[in-house]
Amino acid sequence: MPNPRTLQARELHLISLYSHWEFGMTPREFYAKWAVSYEQIALICSRSDSTVKGWFKQGRNRRYPTGNDLRHLAVMDFLLEHFEEIPEHILFLLCLSHSE
Repeated sequence: MPNPRTLQARELHLISLYSHWEFGMTPREFYAKWAVSYEQIALICSRSDSTVKGWFKQGRNRRYPTGNDLRHLAVMDFLLEHFEEIPEHILFLLCLSHSE
């Protein structure tokens, strides 16, 4: 196994920025913005369909998305909004090239 790379000031600053990043979008906001199904939201968040349906319920059986779920939806929103602007080599790095 190769030696791990040493973190420099630039990388430490990026970690600090990321750790304080409040990037998120609720399932209701995402659903209102994009013509998606609950099943597609479940796919984006790696959740079951029933979990996502629980996010949209009212009352005591309501479920709540995690911070990771909110981030997944925000990232997907960003990708949908800016897909054409993202350079192809960056999309390749993000592993999106295999979906074509």
